[in-house]
Amino acid sequence: MKRAFTLLGLLACLSCGAAFAATTPVVPTPATPSITASGAELFTLKNGMQLIVQPDRRAPTAVHMVWVRVGSMDEVDGVTGVAHVLEHMMFKGTKTLPPGEFSRRVAALGGRENAFTSRDYTGYYQQIPSSRLEDVMKLESDRFAHNQWADEEFRKELEVVKEERRLRTEDQPRAVLSEQLFATTFIASPYRRPIIGWMSDLDALTPNDARAFYRQWYTPTNAVVVVAGDVEPAKVRALAEKYYGSIPAHALPERKPRIEPEQKGMRRIAVKAPAEQAYVALAFRTPSLERLDKLTDADNDALALMVLSAVFSGYDGARLDRALTQGENRVADSANSGAMVTGRGPSLFMLSGVPAAGKSAQQVEDALRAEVTRVARDGVSEAELARVKTQWIASTVYERDSVMSQAQELGGNWIQGFPLDANERLLALLRTVTPAQVQAVAAKYFGDDQLTVGTLLPQPLEGLRARPALPAGAVIR
Repeated sequence: MKRAFTLLGLLACLSCGAAFAATTPVVPTPATPSITASGAELFTLKNGMQLIVQPDRRAPTAVHMVWVRVGSMDEVDGVTGVAHVLEHMMFKGTKTLPPGEFSRRVAALGGRENAFTSRDYTGYYQQIPSSRLEDVMKLESDRFAHNQWADEEFRKELEVVKEERRLRTEDQPRAVLSEQLFATTFIASPYRRPIIGWMSDLDALTPNDARAFYRQWYTPTNAVVVVAGDVEPAKVRALAEKYYGSIPAHALPERKPRIEPEQKGMRRIAVKAPAEQAYVALAFRTPSLERLDKLTDADNDALALMVLSAVFSGYDGARLDRALTQGENRVADSANSGAMVTGRGPSLFMLSGVPAAGKSAQQVEDALRAEVTRVARDGVSEAELARVKTQWIASTVYERDSVMSQAQELGGNWIQGFPLDANERLLALLRTVTPAQVQAVAAKYFGDDQLTVGTLLPQPLEGLRARPALPAGAVIR
């Protein structure tokens, strides 16, 4: 089953690490917190750290998150993967907690916890009974301010990260293709590097590389605390001031612009890997959505591209399904699209497909491009757009049933520099997109000069590696 195209998936993008566009956050003063119709409030603590609180009293639970505006795009060549390795090391102790004790204490509170790293950000979360919120705020603020561990802990955890790379990239042929596709699509942008890092860089990574990255980027003015659930904003703010507000802040390193140069011709790669089926992915360079008010032409085009992607594969039986995977002339077992137009770096529109038995990757590539050509020539109907917009409205309502989804939405908006009510604003903007706008972007952004094609060439499965044993107690996050 296809997952419905959702706004949260666009803005938070927790798992994909997709390509995005730079924004500058709006910082309110502590005396004038922002507040939305849903009751979400944004505060600034005395040290410059920000706090977002979303009350939802339907169940006695709360989600507590810390989002740091640093990810793999902030690394430098030679230490790729350090943002993700540091995420692992944040579980390995503080001045007062030994390795692993953080997780044991969260579990003892009846909670669950984990963390995530993308190209644009790193995040940490706990979901606990709301009565134990103070306990996890105390724990999280301690490791944010006082993370420390022995060199031997780093060496053990680095082996876990290497195995994670093997499991999730090197043993996954489509992940290998995606990694090399990004490395080919981007030249100057740090998005060319994998989030988990190149294996040679992981081999050379030192404990002090991770410590230096932590000292550079983990400062209150580069982070936000998000709390959603059965809570009172005033009480949460008081706890945040108590546990986070006294953490000293320091200046951030200068973020140099790394502008991706104009692409001047099609790029094409082929990747050989043990696999049962071929796979093809097309990456088109597109404009980014940088703001939700006073829209530029590029912003309007980015919105139309989002709608185009939903028309292609935003629901079961959408255009790519009907044209490529159904009927006597089917060429693909699956076909998908994605408009990755928000974030801190350059944007892409992706088309991908898996050839059906007896069909080639080239046939799938041709069929995907033919669907874009069809929209550019014939346009889309008002009925198609109405269906897409109804899907978005429904998905937004369903996502609000989860306090975790609410917290993810708010954290993702903050990373983008978007306002707290970005989803409502985005939904309103998307509802204004016309068939003519969708047809126009289909004609404008899908030429050869904007395209990089990656094709997976299946190799015999006997080439799969034998996996080494992990260190005792290792956790793949």
